[in-house]
Amino acid sequence: MFKKILIVAFVTMLGAGITGIKSSPVQAAGDVAHPASQEWTTDGLFGFFDRKQLKRGWQVYSEICASCHSVRLLFYRNLQEMGLAAEEVKKIAAEAEVAAGPNEDGETHNDGELIVRPGKAFDKIVSPYPNDLAARAANAGALPPDLSLMTKARVNGANYLHALLTGYKDAPSGFKMSEDMNYNPYFPGSQIAMGEPLSDEGVEYADGTKATVDQMAKDVTAFLIWAAEPELEDRKRMGVKVMLFLIIFTALLYAVKRQVWAKLH
Repeated sequence: MFKKILIVAFVTMLGAGITGIKSSPVQAAGDVAHPASQEWTTDGLFGFFDRKQLKRGWQVYSEICASCHSVRLLFYRNLQEMGLAAEEVKKIAAEAEVAAGPNEDGETHNDGELIVRPGKAFDKIVSPYPNDLAARAANAGALPPDLSLMTKARVNGANYLHALLTGYKDAPSGFKMSEDMNYNPYFPGSQIAMGEPLSDEGVEYADGTKATVDQMAKDVTAFLIWAAEPELEDRKRMGVKVMLFLIIFTALLYAVKRQVWAKLH
Protein backbone atom coordinates (compact mmCIF):
# COMPACT_ATOMS: atom_id res chain seq x y z
CA MET A 1 0.00 0.00 0.00
CA PHE A 2 2.77 2.42 0.98
CA LYS A 3 4.63 1.70 -2.27
CA LYS A 4 1.48 2.44 -4.27
CA ILE A 5 1.09 5.80 -2.52
CA LEU A 6 4.69 6.74 -3.28
CA ILE A 7 4.30 5.67 -6.91
CA VAL A 8 1.16 7.79 -7.33
CA ALA A 9 2.89 10.82 -5.77
CA PHE A 10 5.95 10.34 -8.00
CA VAL A 11 3.85 10.03 -11.15
CA THR A 12 1.93 13.18 -10.19
CA MET A 13 5.15 15.18 -9.78
CA LEU A 14 6.63 13.73 -12.96
CA GLY A 15 3.52 14.57 -14.93
CA ALA A 16 3.63 18.15 -13.70
CA GLY A 17 7.22 18.46 -14.87
CA ILE A 18 6.93 17.02 -18.36
CA THR A 19 7.47 19.94 -20.77
CA GLY A 20 9.37 21.02 -23.81
CA ILE A 21 8.33 18.10 -26.01
CA LYS A 22 8.86 19.14 -29.59
CA SER A 23 6.07 18.86 -32.11
CA SER A 24 5.65 19.88 -35.71
CA PRO A 25 3.23 22.57 -36.80
CA VAL A 26 0.06 21.05 -38.24
CA GLN A 27 -3.06 22.58 -39.65
CA ALA A 28 -5.90 22.64 -37.16
CA ALA A 29 -9.59 23.27 -37.69
CA GLY A 30 -10.26 26.41 -39.69
CA ASP A 31 -6.86 26.21 -41.43
CA VAL A 32 -5.04 27.69 -38.42
CA ALA A 33 -1.57 26.23 -37.94
CA HIS A 34 -0.81 24.68 -34.57
CA PRO A 35 2.29 26.24 -32.97
CA ALA A 36 5.24 23.97 -32.25
CA SER A 37 6.16 23.54 -28.60
CA GLN A 38 9.19 25.53 -27.47
CA GLU A 39 11.37 25.03 -24.43
CA TRP A 40 10.79 27.70 -21.78
CA THR A 41 12.72 27.98 -18.53
CA THR A 42 9.38 28.46 -16.78
CA ASP A 43 8.13 25.01 -17.79
CA GLY A 44 7.87 22.16 -15.37
CA LEU A 45 7.66 21.77 -11.63
CA PHE A 46 10.96 23.60 -11.07
CA GLY A 47 10.43 26.35 -13.67
CA PHE A 48 12.19 29.69 -13.22
CA PHE A 49 12.75 33.01 -14.95
CA ASP A 50 16.03 33.63 -16.75
CA ARG A 51 16.71 37.23 -15.67
CA LYS A 52 19.08 37.89 -18.57
CA GLN A 53 16.42 36.76 -21.01
CA LEU A 54 13.80 38.92 -19.30
CA LYS A 55 16.03 41.98 -19.72
CA ARG A 56 16.48 41.18 -23.42
CA GLY A 57 12.73 40.68 -23.74
CA TRP A 58 12.05 44.05 -22.15
CA GLN A 59 14.46 45.61 -24.64
CA VAL A 60 12.60 44.04 -27.56
CA TYR A 61 9.26 45.16 -26.14
CA SER A 62 10.40 48.72 -25.39
CA GLU A 63 12.24 49.26 -28.68
CA ILE A 64 9.85 47.48 -31.04
CA CYS A 65 6.51 46.46 -29.52
CA ALA A 66 5.86 49.48 -27.29
CA SER A 67 5.23 51.74 -30.29
CA CYS A 68 1.86 50.00 -30.73
CA HIS A 69 1.18 47.70 -27.77
CA SER A 70 0.68 48.52 -24.11
CA VAL A 71 1.31 46.53 -20.92
CA ARG A 72 -1.25 48.33 -18.79
CA LEU A 73 -0.98 46.05 -15.76
CA LEU A 74 2.71 46.75 -15.21
CA PHE A 75 4.29 49.59 -13.24
CA TYR A 76 7.85 50.75 -13.86
CA ARG A 77 8.79 49.59 -10.36
CA ASN A 78 7.83 46.04 -11.35
CA LEU A 79 10.86 45.96 -13.65
CA GLN A 80 13.08 45.62 -10.60
CA GLU A 81 11.53 42.20 -10.00
CA MET A 82 13.00 40.94 -13.26
CA GLY A 83 16.52 42.06 -12.40
CA LEU A 84 16.84 45.75 -13.29
CA ALA A 85 18.49 47.99 -10.71
CA ALA A 86 16.46 50.72 -9.02
CA GLU A 87 18.49 53.44 -10.78
CA GLU A 88 17.89 51.80 -14.15
CA VAL A 89 14.17 51.73 -13.49
CA LYS A 90 14.15 55.41 -12.47
CA LYS A 91 15.99 56.32 -15.67
CA ILE A 92 13.59 54.28 -17.84
CA ALA A 93 10.56 55.85 -16.15
CA ALA A 94 11.98 59.38 -16.46
CA GLU A 95 12.23 58.98 -20.24
CA ALA A 96 8.43 58.67 -20.44
CA GLU A 97 5.94 61.52 -20.25
CA VAL A 98 3.07 60.93 -17.85
CA ALA A 99 -0.18 62.88 -17.82
CA ALA A 100 -0.24 65.03 -14.66
CA GLY A 101 -2.79 67.02 -12.70
CA PRO A 102 -2.34 70.58 -11.39
CA ASN A 103 1.17 71.98 -11.62
CA GLU A 104 3.39 72.65 -8.62
CA ASP A 105 1.59 75.95 -7.95
CA GLY A 106 -1.76 74.15 -7.79
CA GLU A 107 -2.92 75.75 -11.04
CA THR A 108 -4.05 74.18 -14.29
CA HIS A 109 -3.59 75.47 -17.82
CA ASN A 110 -6.63 77.31 -19.11
CA ASP A 111 -5.81 76.73 -22.75
CA GLY A 112 -6.63 73.01 -22.56
CA GLU A 113 -3.01 71.95 -22.98
CA LEU A 114 -2.25 68.58 -21.38
CA ILE A 115 0.09 68.84 -18.42
CA VAL A 116 2.80 66.18 -18.45
CA ARG A 117 5.75 65.30 -16.24
CA PRO A 118 8.62 62.81 -16.37
CA GLY A 119 7.56 59.35 -15.29
CA LYS A 120 8.43 57.89 -11.92
CA ALA A 121 8.89 54.34 -10.71
CA PHE A 122 5.39 54.24 -9.17
CA ASP A 123 3.72 55.09 -12.50
CA LYS A 124 2.16 52.52 -14.78
CA ILE A 125 4.19 51.87 -17.92
CA VAL A 126 2.96 54.46 -20.38
CA SER A 127 0.73 53.24 -23.21
CA PRO A 128 1.52 54.32 -26.77
CA TYR A 129 -1.98 55.78 -27.26
CA PRO A 130 -4.19 57.80 -24.89
CA ASN A 131 -7.26 55.67 -25.66
CA ASP A 132 -8.64 52.97 -27.97
CA LEU A 133 -10.04 55.48 -30.47
CA ALA A 134 -6.60 56.99 -30.97
CA ALA A 135 -5.10 53.51 -31.29
CA ARG A 136 -7.58 52.53 -34.00
CA ALA A 137 -7.08 55.79 -35.84
CA ALA A 138 -3.33 55.18 -35.98
CA ASN A 139 -3.69 51.58 -37.16
CA ALA A 140 -6.26 51.75 -39.96
CA GLY A 141 -9.08 50.71 -37.65
CA ALA A 142 -7.26 47.79 -36.00
CA LEU A 143 -6.85 47.86 -32.23
CA PRO A 144 -3.42 46.63 -31.07
CA PRO A 145 -4.13 44.40 -28.04
CA ASP A 146 -2.66 45.01 -24.62
CA LEU A 147 0.12 42.48 -23.98
CA SER A 148 -0.07 42.28 -20.18
CA LEU A 149 -1.84 38.91 -20.19
CA MET A 150 -1.16 37.87 -23.77
CA THR A 151 0.57 34.58 -22.91
CA LYS A 152 -2.40 33.57 -20.74
CA ALA A 153 -5.05 34.66 -23.22
CA ARG A 154 -5.18 31.22 -24.82
CA VAL A 155 -3.98 27.66 -24.30
CA ASN A 156 -0.26 27.36 -25.11
CA GLY A 157 -0.13 31.14 -25.23
CA ALA A 158 3.67 31.33 -25.12
CA ASN A 159 4.08 28.88 -28.00
CA TYR A 160 1.37 30.68 -29.95
CA LEU A 161 3.01 34.08 -29.50
CA HIS A 162 6.42 32.79 -30.57
CA ALA A 163 4.88 31.08 -33.62
CA LEU A 164 2.95 34.22 -34.54
CA LEU A 165 6.04 36.44 -34.35
CA THR A 166 8.12 34.06 -36.47
CA GLY A 167 5.34 32.82 -38.77
CA TYR A 168 5.03 35.61 -41.34
CA LYS A 169 5.39 34.38 -44.91
CA ASP A 170 4.05 34.87 -48.42
CA ALA A 171 0.48 33.74 -48.90
CA PRO A 172 0.14 30.41 -50.72
CA SER A 173 -1.03 30.36 -54.31
CA GLY A 174 -4.76 30.85 -54.58
CA PHE A 175 -5.16 32.36 -51.10
CA LYS A 176 -7.19 35.57 -51.32
CA MET A 177 -5.66 38.31 -49.22
CA SER A 178 -7.61 41.35 -48.03
CA GLU A 179 -6.17 44.81 -48.57
CA ASP A 180 -3.46 45.91 -46.11
CA MET A 181 -3.39 42.50 -44.44
CA ASN A 182 -0.43 40.16 -43.89
CA TYR A 183 -0.35 36.39 -44.19
CA ASN A 184 0.35 34.45 -41.01
CA PRO A 185 -0.95 30.87 -40.71
CA TYR A 186 -0.96 31.03 -36.90
CA PHE A 187 -3.48 33.86 -36.75
CA PRO A 188 -7.19 33.01 -37.03
CA GLY A 189 -8.13 33.39 -40.68
CA SER A 190 -4.40 33.48 -41.56
CA GLN A 191 -4.62 37.24 -42.11
CA ILE A 192 -3.36 39.80 -39.60
CA ALA A 193 -3.31 43.59 -39.72
CA MET A 194 0.01 43.84 -37.88
CA GLY A 195 2.98 43.83 -40.21
CA GLU A 196 5.97 41.62 -39.47
CA PRO A 197 7.45 43.31 -36.39
CA LEU A 198 10.79 41.51 -36.09
CA SER A 199 13.78 41.41 -38.39
CA ASP A 200 17.31 40.15 -37.81
CA GLU A 201 19.42 42.61 -35.81
CA GLY A 202 16.28 44.59 -35.01
CA VAL A 203 17.83 45.43 -31.65
CA GLU A 204 21.38 45.50 -30.35
CA TYR A 205 21.50 43.41 -27.21
CA ALA A 206 23.64 44.82 -24.42
CA ASP A 207 24.86 41.33 -23.48
CA GLY A 208 26.11 40.58 -26.99
CA THR A 209 23.45 37.97 -27.83
CA LYS A 210 22.83 37.73 -31.58
CA ALA A 211 19.44 39.30 -32.28
CA THR A 212 17.88 36.86 -34.73
CA VAL A 213 14.12 36.86 -35.29
CA ASP A 214 13.81 33.58 -33.40
CA GLN A 215 15.90 34.86 -30.48
CA MET A 216 13.97 38.11 -30.19
CA ALA A 217 10.65 36.25 -30.40
CA LYS A 218 11.71 33.92 -27.57
CA ASP A 219 13.03 36.79 -25.45
CA VAL A 220 9.97 39.01 -25.74
CA THR A 221 7.70 36.01 -25.16
CA ALA A 222 9.64 35.17 -21.99
CA PHE A 223 9.21 38.77 -20.86
CA LEU A 224 5.45 38.54 -21.46
CA ILE A 225 5.25 35.23 -19.57
CA TRP A 226 6.75 37.12 -16.63
CA ALA A 227 4.42 40.09 -17.17
CA ALA A 228 1.38 37.81 -17.07
CA GLU A 229 2.52 35.81 -14.04
CA PRO A 230 5.39 37.44 -12.12
CA GLU A 231 4.64 35.25 -9.09
CA LEU A 232 5.28 32.04 -11.08
CA GLU A 233 8.51 31.14 -9.28
CA ASP A 234 6.94 31.55 -5.84
CA ARG A 235 3.94 29.46 -6.89
CA LYS A 236 6.11 26.64 -8.18
CA ARG A 237 8.32 26.65 -5.09
CA MET A 238 5.23 26.47 -2.92
CA GLY A 239 3.92 23.59 -5.02
CA VAL A 240 7.13 21.61 -4.47
CA LYS A 241 6.93 22.24 -0.72
CA VAL A 242 3.31 21.12 -0.62
CA MET A 243 4.08 17.93 -2.56
CA LEU A 244 6.99 17.09 -0.23
CA PHE A 245 4.82 17.78 2.80
CA LEU A 246 2.06 15.51 1.47
CA ILE A 247 4.53 12.68 0.78
CA ILE A 248 6.07 12.95 4.26
CA PHE A 249 2.66 13.30 5.91
CA THR A 250 1.37 10.26 4.03
CA ALA A 251 4.40 8.25 5.12
CA LEU A 252 3.84 9.28 8.75
CA LEU A 253 0.17 8.33 8.59
CA TYR A 254 1.09 4.95 7.14
CA ALA A 255 3.65 4.39 9.91
CA VAL A 256 1.10 5.30 12.59
CA LYS A 257 -1.45 2.99 10.98
CA ARG A 258 1.07 0.13 11.06
CA GLN A 259 1.77 0.76 14.71
CA VAL A 260 -1.92 0.85 15.65
CA TRP A 261 -2.85 -2.28 13.74
CA ALA A 262 0.25 -4.13 14.95
CA LYS A 263 -1.03 -3.84 18.55
CA LEU A 264 -4.47 -5.09 17.55
CA HIS A 265 -2.98 -8.20 15.98
